[in-house]
Order: sequence, then structure tokens, then C-alpha cells
Amino acid sequence: MNKHIEHCKVTAIVSCAALEKVEQRLQQMGVSGITVAHVMGYGEYSDFYSRDRNTRHARIETFTDTEKAEGIVQAIMDAAHSGETGDGIVAVLPVSHFYRIRDRSEVVLNDDTQE
Repeated sequence: MNKHIEHCKVTAIVSCAALEKVEQRLQQMGVSGITVAHVMGYGEYSDFYSRDRNTRHARIETFTDTEKAEGIVQAIMDAAHSGETGDGIVAVLPVSHFYRIRDRSEVVLNDDTQE
């Protein structure tokens, strides 16, 4: 079934300072839904001897058509970029199935069904 490979999930981890700017940029692009969670962790520049080695960031996730993913990635990177360590990362993952819990059915994503 080809419908399952036409969508993906874009996940970005950005600094909390960049979150509002990223959200505004995604809204301007017409991204109809995102999920935001505050997360803690460390990456390639961790300082194991520092008490604050776990830095606070925001994780942003959205489901989208595969052809729109690159534009979303570029918008996130443009909005979150400061050139400093800790700007964040973006990953794009294929979605093989998408289910709506409310009616216990598999759905085909389109611009009206992002959740």
C-alpha cells in the first residue's frame, strides 16, 4: 500500500530560546499542527563534570506529507540557527501507519488530519 510511505514525522530538538521563533515560522508556512515538549539531555559537547550537563531544550514534532518535509526542516533550521553549540538537531522519519485513537481506525494523513 503506497499510502503509508507518503508521510513522515519531522522531529526537531531546539533551544528553548528559539522555540517561539520556530513555532511562528511553522505557522507562517501553514503547518497545521505540532507537538511541543520540554526535554533535557546532552549531545556531542557534554561536560560530564558539570552539574548542568543536561541542557533544557524543546522537542517539536509534526506529521506531514513527505514532499513538504524538506521545507519544514529548512524552516526549523533557519529559525533555530544561532551558530552556537546547542542549536539542536532535526530528524525526518518515515511513517508506516497512522491511527486515530478516538475511532480506532487507520487514517490517511492530509492537511486536515494532522494531530
